Amino acid sequence: MILTQKVAKNDPVLGFFHRWIKEFAKNFEKVTVICLEKGGYSLPANVSVLSLGKEDTMIYHSVLRRLYYICRFYKYIWQERKNYDAVFVHMNQEYILLGWKFWKLWGKKIYLWRNHAKGNILTDLAVLLSHKVFCTSPSSYTARFKKTKLMPVGIDTEFFKPDPAVLRRPNSILFLGRIAPVKKVLEFIDWVKSTAYTATIAGPILSEDRKYGEEVKRKLNDKIKLIGPVSQAEARKLYQSHETYANFTPAGSMDKTVFEAAASGAKLEVRNPDLKNVRVEDHSLTLLMQKLAEEMK
Repeated sequence: MILTQKVAKNDPVLGFFHRWIKEFAKNFEKVTVICLEKGGYSLPANVSVLSLGKEDTMIYHSVLRRLYYICRFYKYIWQERKNYDAVFVHMNQEYILLGWKFWKLWGKKIYLWRNHAKGNILTDLAVLLSHKVFCTSPSSYTARFKKTKLMPVGIDTEFFKPDPAVLRRPNSILFLGRIAPVKKVLEFIDWVKSTAYTATIAGPILSEDRKYGEEVKRKLNDKIKLIGPVSQAEARKLYQSHETYANFTPAGSMDKTVFEAAASGAKLEVRNPDLKNVRVEDHSLTLLMQKLAEEMK
């Protein structure tokens, strides 16, 4: 069983996980996915997707809405208990804190994937309750624990690759990611203004980052354009058509966009020291799934 935030192949932030699920399906007999929200997807016959209902719930009171999600969560893990042997929780430690008693009682091993620079006592508890923990960055909060395994980032190098038919615009630079303080978009804008680059900024502005997004918009000029969120297919075209890809996220995470851009043939302007001397071929999705399958046996 996989628990994740969203299953939607064209989502600008989480669309990558759709391909992860496809690869899981190649390595496991049956895959059941529980997500908070689902959109469009196209997955193999041995995959079933169950949503907690964010995409269609009409409950507007936040507490009642959370209770609704929790009730559906418990319904699904009970309903499907004979259809899975292990639980893989992607990023959201809350699922472990909610379900661990039942999974331990039923003999299900719990695996947590969490790659973030920050954590708290709830993260510590989720790690304690997990059989193993996976992350990609040696600076991730979860990298400090003995049960943690460093893993490849998981880039689909069959999808993200150079296209000789696409011409790269000279002196063009791309910034692709959430428009959020952790991504250092304002710092990128200040930097690019002092260069000869023309820049494209692509990515969504989430509700909690609306104020920051407005600051970003105010700093744009004629050589920097903001185009908003893009799908995975649109991101690939941007990687292929820009000369350079920039990422100003500090240490603590290993943004997949850096590896997607490199796999697509773009030059890199990166601020994360953890990304020095990394090779795209060591972070392919195929290699990641092989290692996960081995670790979860």
